Amino acid sequence: LTANGVPTDFKYLALIESGLRNEISPAGAVGFWQLLKETAKIYGLQVDSEVDERYNLQKATAAACKYLNQAKNELGNWTIAAGSYNLGLAGMKGRVADQKTNNYYEMFFNNETSRYLPRMIAMKILFSQPQKAGFQVSTEELYQPYAYRTVTVDTAISNIADFAAQYNLKYKHIKILNPWLRDAKLTNKERKSY
Repeated sequence: LTANGVPTDFKYLALIESGLRNEISPAGAVGFWQLLKETAKIYGLQVDSEVDERYNLQKATAAACKYLNQAKNELGNWTIAAGSYNLGLAGMKGRVADQKTNNYYEMFFNNETSRYLPRMIAMKILFSQPQKAGFQVSTEELYQPYAYRTVTVDTAISNIADFAAQYNLKYKHIKILNPWLRDAKLTNKERKSY
């Protein structure tokens, strides 16, 4: 977020969107940032039967940042940009024009959009001060990070299980750490670098 000029509190937007899981919504929004296919493509993500970069946390975060920066530039402030993530940029522009304000807190919205920023703020409080909210989590209870290494691929992978074996790994390891790989192969006709 910081590298893309977006306030770090927007991590709580991803939390309220997906619970920080690669979920699929009933509307077809995918990943931590809950991007629709069309939106993902507008912001530079590859979405097809083999690769769905909405599941790639780094690339999806960069796409969400592009959206948020555009929304902030077009709407005027970060709070209204955050609300537009729920309502949509065109929808929020219409509301701003109709209500003649871009102050999120002075605007009338449906229940979901009107609760959107308060939910983000609540998540910030819960996650930054869990003890004050009554949560006692010990270090031993926290998930431990994966040990991994990065391998750059710019060719086809005919079989991901065979590819994994070359690195003394299993298919499972590749799929867990690369959920954006949607098939058991990667044809990579464009010879993109992954």
